[in-house]
Amino acid sequence: MYAPAGVKTSADFPIPATMKAWVLGDPDQLKLVDKPVPVPRRAEVLVRIDAVAICATDLEIIHYGSPALIQGGKPFNKNFTPGHEYMGTVAALGPGVDEYSVGQRVTVEIHAGCGQCKRCREGMYTACHNYGLNYGDVDKGHRANGFTTDGGFCEYQVNNINTLVAIPDTMSDEEATLVVTAGTAMYGLTELGGLVAGEGVAVLGPGPIGLLGVAVAKALGASPVILTGTRDNRLQIGRELGADHVVNVRKENAVEAVRRITGGKGVDYVLECSGAADAVNEAGRMVNRGGKICLAAFPHEQVPVDVAHLVRNNIYLYGIRGEGKSATHRAEAFMSQKRFDARLIHTHTFALEDLPTAIRYARERIDDAIKVVVKARGVAAHKVAAE
Repeated sequence: MYAPAGVKTSADFPIPATMKAWVLGDPDQLKLVDKPVPVPRRAEVLVRIDAVAICATDLEIIHYGSPALIQGGKPFNKNFTPGHEYMGTVAALGPGVDEYSVGQRVTVEIHAGCGQCKRCREGMYTACHNYGLNYGDVDKGHRANGFTTDGGFCEYQVNNINTLVAIPDTMSDEEATLVVTAGTAMYGLTELGGLVAGEGVAVLGPGPIGLLGVAVAKALGASPVILTGTRDNRLQIGRELGADHVVNVRKENAVEAVRRITGGKGVDYVLECSGAADAVNEAGRMVNRGGKICLAAFPHEQVPVDVAHLVRNNIYLYGIRGEGKSATHRAEAFMSQKRFDARLIHTHTFALEDLPTAIRYARERIDDAIKVVVKARGVAAHKVAAE
């Protein structure tokens, strides 16, 4: 049985010595294997994973390897377990940990910075200066589960206490996996100033981050909130999450529509979540003079940007990585208070052993899949539709 020295466990939560875990072989080759249950060290806990959502970045890692780097290279054939948007139950406490208790339900952030570099000391741990310098070397303190260290497509995982967000029993496992997505949107709006009440916000791209970006902006009091995209079904979900206006860019020019809706003035903020090649230029023409743009997505190729337009109009451009500055805690508070219903973007649930099928649904958007969740326990059916 699991009984590492210095680790606090409870008889109420017995832990096996080994666990089921998916590991990445060659590109797109996942295999279910037995792995030793990891051991938490100082400032760490062991989380029993109850559910994990599939992110577009997971699909990229599984297929291309990037942006995950293990031991200085791509993660293929290194016994690496991907997955990062997970939640679960604290199962064991590392030495000296008293901030959490065994049996407590939590959801997790991805990044634990080194805590020593300039950016970490500013709260920008997703931009840790040691990210990329010590792949998998947790002695430095840095850990990015599912990127530089093992992730959540398994039964147990170790997390730094700084990455944990306590969740209430009223929040379902599936909803809790979405806190990090909402946290990314919250981080973007925080970097734009955070005080968006009464000001116009345009969100470009109705993917998971964009849709929850609408929800967070509305919860912060923004008005109007405008969502642009290409799929009417996604835009309708955006309306249900609080968008005052939606624009199908296949049917009308997005910049002209935003200008029309705002009486020609443009919006104060743009949250760009599409990664489209011309998105920055379109955002620059939607926002008013002195306005701000946050880039939460990126194209995979270099694109030209009209810098002169940005400079002439005193437009501020920001980029974010992940869910920094404890934005997940603020997002969880909104979700716990029922300020918006993140469950609207959860479309499918599968059991852990059906991960390859779940990935196919997410990648091919089968049945209009948006957020696909994998449950490590409590799912007997091959596929369980989201309620």
